[in-house]
Amino acid sequence: MFSRRFEQPANKSFSKTSKVNKSSSSFSKSHGVSKSRHEPRQHRRPTTSTSANAPNENALTLTPSIVTLVIGKDQRIFAAHEDVLGASPWFQQALSSQYMDMDGRGRGQNNNNSKRIHLPDEEPEIFSSVLEYLYKGDYYPRLIHNKRRNSWEIEQIDEEEGGRGANESTVYHHGIDGDILKDTVIYCTAEKYGLEELKRVSLRKQGLQSGIQCSTILASARYAYANTPDTDSKLRAHYLALIIRSRNTFKRSGTMQLEMFNGGTQLFFDLFVALCNHVDDISSAQ
Repeated sequence: MFSRRFEQPANKSFSKTSKVNKSSSSFSKSHGVSKSRHEPRQHRRPTTSTSANAPNENALTLTPSIVTLVIGKDQRIFAAHEDVLGASPWFQQALSSQYMDMDGRGRGQNNNNSKRIHLPDEEPEIFSSVLEYLYKGDYYPRLIHNKRRNSWEIEQIDEEEGGRGANESTVYHHGIDGDILKDTVIYCTAEKYGLEELKRVSLRKQGLQSGIQCSTILASARYAYANTPDTDSKLRAHYLALIIRSRNTFKRSGTMQLEMFNGGTQLFFDLFVALCNHVDDISSAQ
């Protein structure tokens, strides 16, 4: 009788999270109560009520709410604390309603105290970096402040030391079927979720990148223009300044010619205006 009462599905649900494994394992040891059937009946009842009911009550009051996130076309599963996701105004709004559909990009459900959000248009690698930032305040590779030079650097982790090797500056994006700068996608994702500090971090990391191919820069710039509002004055300006500084390379680029021929973006008109302003500044300085 008591063994059936202890064999509740609590352990199965707790086993999904590492933080609760310890409590569930210690709780499983109390199954020894069912073996001591020679004890008087009046001693078994208090033991059953304190060992079975008390942990369940603590779990309800102390265990934070976990949100399941289904990311990308491959439906990769992520889990995050609701309080952590609450740092984003977008997720605050999504989690405040029982059924969610945010601009067709996210839908969710909240049944039996289990919350699930589907984000089919997100890239799992990008969303993993966003979650890493929400928990740690940065994402891999981290920003390192060089005190001697009083400058910022991107950490370098050798593969032999257990790291992920060279910095993965680009990521394959299914939406454009090509590689673009990872920090650019993170910036645009932070724009969507209202994470201003993450935008600042990703923008600084982009400024520290070097040796990027012209085709990758142009594809990333086009993506930035397509996924930021017209009022954005940070990421768009970053790409305009980057192209102007590297104009000797871009003017010989066949990719640049093809991109300008195809058009379809505000990028190149803004670039023309920025170049004109640059020439005016040089003329006035002389």
